[in-house]
Amino acid sequence: MPKFITIGYGDQDGYDRTPQAVREAAHAQDARLVSEGALVGIAGTPVQVRNPNASGVTTREGAFMSSDLPVAGFAVIEAASLAEAIAKVAQVPCAVAHGVVEVWPLK
Repeated sequence: MPKFITIGYGDQDGYDRTPQAVREAAHAQDARLVSEGALVGIAGTPVQVRNPNASGVTTREGAFMSSDLPVAGFAVIEAASLAEAIAKVAQVPCAVAHGVVEVWPLK
């Protein structure tokens, strides 16, 4: 079955202004995804890794990407199609709590 990477963006303010019942349903959807075998995690502090021309590894703390909202978490899910993947993540916390979820097909 095809796999998809999802990236959830959201902040505490958006989460806090989302009704409690909506948040609880969103967390239940995350739990369903996990029960289906999805790998779901909250984002920690990123580290950039570079090794130009295999000449030596350098690291730098912090995100390389930037967006209006911080990265909140990632998931690897399976779905029969992009449409099914979208349906699976449309009710997760970042999608319903004034954030956004990107869905990236893995090829």
